[in-house]
Amino acid sequence: MSIRRSDWKYILLMFLVFKILTSCQAQAPSEKINGISLVASRDKITSQDITPILNVNANTVAVMPFAFLEGLSSPDLKFNLELQWYGERREGAREAIQLLQNSGLKVMLKPQIWIRRGEFTGAINMSSEKDWVLFEQYYRDFIMLFASLAQEQQIDYFSIGTELHGFVKTRPEFWIALIAEIRTIYKGNLTYAENWDKIEEVPFWKSLDFIGVDAYFPLNEGKSPSLSELRTAWAPHKSVLKNLSKTVDKPILFTEYGYRNIDFATKAPWDSSRDIAGNNNELQADALEALYAEFWFEPWFAGGFLWKWHHDHELAGGLENNQFTPQNKPAESVVKLFYGGLLRN
Repeated sequence: MSIRRSDWKYILLMFLVFKILTSCQAQAPSEKINGISLVASRDKITSQDITPILNVNANTVAVMPFAFLEGLSSPDLKFNLELQWYGERREGAREAIQLLQNSGLKVMLKPQIWIRRGEFTGAINMSSEKDWVLFEQYYRDFIMLFASLAQEQQIDYFSIGTELHGFVKTRPEFWIALIAEIRTIYKGNLTYAENWDKIEEVPFWKSLDFIGVDAYFPLNEGKSPSLSELRTAWAPHKSVLKNLSKTVDKPILFTEYGYRNIDFATKAPWDSSRDIAGNNNELQADALEALYAEFWFEPWFAGGFLWKWHHDHELAGGLENNQFTPQNKPAESVVKLFYGGLLRN
């Protein structure tokens, strides 16, 4: 008997559900942030777009408006413009936040920068003092625009930046002043999302409420490591995070975490190259399960935001898609079952 291609999705999902249910030994702490990162949409979203988020038992959503730079040394930060996608602007972010809150979901507002050609934001470096001052003013205006929105909408969490190591290292006084100014208008919880390899170099963790980590830690160089191998591979990174939390006396929050459904997905989890071919749905699912089992039961760990989720759920992801989203892949069942309270520890 032949199996139709359309049947494979159902078979894989049922296998994964069986695998997790038969290994469940403990419940995930309900107070954790069970978050997803919602990609900014080109057009308005509706309450129907929120239903799939509720269906995976998430309790918090990161809304991510964007600003844009022409290059790593360009001070002219552009944001909240009509030519941007609706979800990248203040108006679109507000409408998304209201829809999420009306559905009982908490929100983290997480403004971010996109640099032309996808260059890494951590390498931003102005060529003169004049340009640094100008860039700081643009960035301050960008963040305060959304900090005021966070207070207006009574948002639970606000991120003051994402993966800006060079900016932070070069201009620490600016960041201390920015945090103080944000605190004058926003009364919720503050974090900053730093790349996994620079988290010990951030000078202002004690001024925030959470240590934000974009958790793309390299785990295993194998093509398809097992769940047990992945859990073991977390040990050194987990030790660093636990010690940092203790030193700073702040909980760790994974401001981003996720894996692609490809071979070698845990070798360099940050790799978003479009020229990678092939799929490995089981590895994506196992990598998420390993992360949940290793962190969500720790008292010093606050939770995290899955990277990433598209509003048009029916069209997103799928078994042939090998990008980060778990949507319509076996990994989606891992998220749903874990966020719903089931996973072995």
